[in-house]
Order: sequence, then C-alpha cells, then structure tokens
Amino acid sequence: MRAKRGKRTLVGLGLDNQDGHVRVTRGRDFHLVGGSEQTHEAMQEKCIKFNEKLDRRGKRLDDLACDELLDVAAECDMPLLRRDRRE
Repeated sequence: MRAKRGKRTLVGLGLDNQDGHVRVTRGRDFHLVGGSEQTHEAMQEKCIKFNEKLDRRGKRLDDLACDELLDVAAECDMPLLRRDRRE
C-alpha cells in the first residue's frame, strides 16, 4: 500500500535580485521567493496562469498525474525541475 502524499506545492526561486529587496509571495499551491521585481512578477503571472488552467479543467495541483503536471506547466512556459522517483 502506498503512503499518502502530502500537499503538493509549486516553489519558485528567483536568483537575480540585486536591489536587496526580499520578495515573497504565497498563493494557492505555490510559494515564490526572491528574484528581481521583473523576475518575481513573471513567476507570479505564470503561477496564476497555471492555477487558472487547472480551474478550467476542474482540478487542483494534488489531482494531477506527473505527465499532466508537465503538460500544464509547459502551456504556461514554466520550467520545472523533475525529481524521478524509484519505487
């Protein structure tokens, strides 16, 4: 029997900040940290677009299979790091 998974969350990390301002945004199923104003705003827009696409499908992040997650992320021009699991 498989163990129950925890709640899934998209995490965005911006590394191009040079103005010293700490930017943190939390939303439904996502947490964003760092980045320049432009980078942080772009991450916000992509996460909002991602959630809007899920809403149109009647789904939440926790409902997606890995392939579907990757498809929706690609539609939003959202690069994801993928962790392969060996079971």
